[in-house]
Amino acid sequence: MTATRTESAAGQGAQPGARGWLSRKLQKLTADDQTVDAEELQSDVVSAGCAPVSACRKGEVVTVTGRIKSVVYTPRETVPTLEAELFDGSGSVTLVWLGRRRIPGIEPGRRLTARGRFAAFEGRRVIYNPWYELSAG
Repeated sequence: MTATRTESAAGQGAQPGARGWLSRKLQKLTADDQTVDAEELQSDVVSAGCAPVSACRKGEVVTVTGRIKSVVYTPRETVPTLEAELFDGSGSVTLVWLGRRRIPGIEPGRRLTARGRFAAFEGRRVIYNPWYELSAG
């Protein structure tokens, strides 16, 4: 009788896990590409041990990782700037390099990890002159 209860309990425990797996797969199949991409980027943030952009606070030194969405060179009278928007699935942060016109490898679609002091300027999230490392993929 004990063996029957154990088998019965094990069988019941497997069903919810199987349903959870199936519902996750169905959700992934029916979700739009942007949602799936954001979920994948968020899992990359967790596995890399980085902070999600949405959890970063002004003044903190943070390490963030994600994909570059856009790169803009802004010529200015005083100091030119190169700005890259980094998206990690939870939000975006603008990486700003002062005095740079171009940085090899900083281009839309590339994955990178950046470290620096998180700031807010004119209502947007910014990291100035971050240390960065380009990912292979």
